[in-house]
Amino acid sequence: MFLYVICCERISFLFPFFSVNVVILLLIAVAFLIIVHRNLISLNGFLRSVSSDSHNMGLQPIDFLIEAPQSFEVARTGEEVPVVITAAGERLGALIAAMNSIYSNTKSNVVFHIITMNDTVDHLKNWLSKTGLKDVKYRIVQFDPHVLEGKIRHSPAESEPVKPLTFARFFLPTFVPDGKKAIYLDDDVIVQGDIQELYNTKLKAGHAVAFSDDCDSASLKGLVRGAGNQYNYIGFLDYKKDSIRKLGMKATTCSFNPGVFVANLTEWKRQNITKQLEKWMELNVAEDLYSRTLAGSITTPPLLIVFYKKHSSIDPMWHVRHLGSTGAGNRYSSRFVKAAKLLHWNGHYKPWGRTSSYKDIWDKWYIPDPTGKFHPVRKHTEDK
Repeated sequence: MFLYVICCERISFLFPFFSVNVVILLLIAVAFLIIVHRNLISLNGFLRSVSSDSHNMGLQPIDFLIEAPQSFEVARTGEEVPVVITAAGERLGALIAAMNSIYSNTKSNVVFHIITMNDTVDHLKNWLSKTGLKDVKYRIVQFDPHVLEGKIRHSPAESEPVKPLTFARFFLPTFVPDGKKAIYLDDDVIVQGDIQELYNTKLKAGHAVAFSDDCDSASLKGLVRGAGNQYNYIGFLDYKKDSIRKLGMKATTCSFNPGVFVANLTEWKRQNITKQLEKWMELNVAEDLYSRTLAGSITTPPLLIVFYKKHSSIDPMWHVRHLGSTGAGNRYSSRFVKAAKLLHWNGHYKPWGRTSSYKDIWDKWYIPDPTGKFHPVRKHTEDK
């Protein structure tokens, strides 16, 4: 007020013909210009700060992601959700796409336990650290194939050599030593729902795992034509062998797919499940207990035996499978695939190859390899 009076007196002295109203208008105009100037300075500082914050949050150039949604990182607190998944060197792109789909579709505190071999660790770390997955929580565990000595058959007649990482799921508690519960996933999956929902699956008392039965409604849409009883126990086990017959398991019992399951690790350890699985692996080496006519799996049979009528079930929409089988695109509608919480390309045709169905969904979550070593195989690349 004091300054205002002085200013008015000086202006009145210099310009005696100006009315008081004109002086007031001039003062208001000056004050308005000062306010505008200060606001412009504040806006400039705010924009600089937003640009700096975006860099610190680890946002990646859009070129790194193919159609994958971009969003600011959210705080992930609360109970950890352990997800165990293997990382084979020749198919690391599968792991990356699976992780990206899981992480992008949940706000839960996901921690990935990645099981791999020595020659893959550096490549994997490079891929994760230089892409949009650099903020993901993970730990890498190197799998020792020597634990399988005397437990798997090595036959020259087999079309493909046995892959040690296939059996990593048998040793689940060793990868999450402090966990009470965990999710195991094959690498050829894409998750479209919130993984917390799968983790919250209720297991019955005394059950160490929850699988998706091959006779559930979602699975029946994708049964492999001409595969006979591949969804029954007889498709995996040789019922002509005494060791199998003595178990008293019905051959027509629905099997389950162990590519996705939820495990109660406390119950797993209490029942010594790993030791039971190893026992049947060793017995198969000695007696050749698995069916050779239908399923052709060496991982599923021990699990079928150990968990016969002793496992809970997961929601069928959390394991929509057989997308890697012939004609999957004809069996599933686009609407059904879009509604599925988890898609599994089990079978010969993988989504990073040329002939798989619904590979556009997989492409959405794939993050290109910054080292250039891994490339999805697409028809247009061959035509060039």
